[in-house]
Amino acid sequence: QVQLVESGGGLVQPGGSLRLSCAASDGIFNINRMGWYRQAPGKQREFVASISPGGSTDYVHSVKGRFTISRDSAKNTIYLQMDSLKPEDTAAYYCEFRVTFTIGGPERDFWGQGTQVTVSS
Repeated sequence: QVQLVESGGGLVQPGGSLRLSCAASDGIFNINRMGWYRQAPGKQREFVASISPGGSTDYVHSVKGRFTISRDSAKNTIYLQMDSLKPEDTAAYYCEFRVTFTIGGPERDFWGQGTQVTVSS
């Protein structure tokens, strides 16, 4: 099993910044993808950003140029730097790791507990 622990959410004014962190527990596994999703009240969970082990990144259009995903492979930790925050960014943010435990084995997704980000004046 992989445990993901998130931190860094909070209340911020429009235009402000927050940095989310997601640390994975130690274990023998291969990480195939890491990412962030968010879910606003009454809406479905949506993809925000992802990063591959090689460092390739992808973002939903609405956050491009404002959010930056990064990783520290030695610490099995990913980050989401969120700048120029808008009220529509308000949501619970969840990190996700897609891993395999054996070479050629099935992929499994693990999720963090979620951290609330509220953008309001």
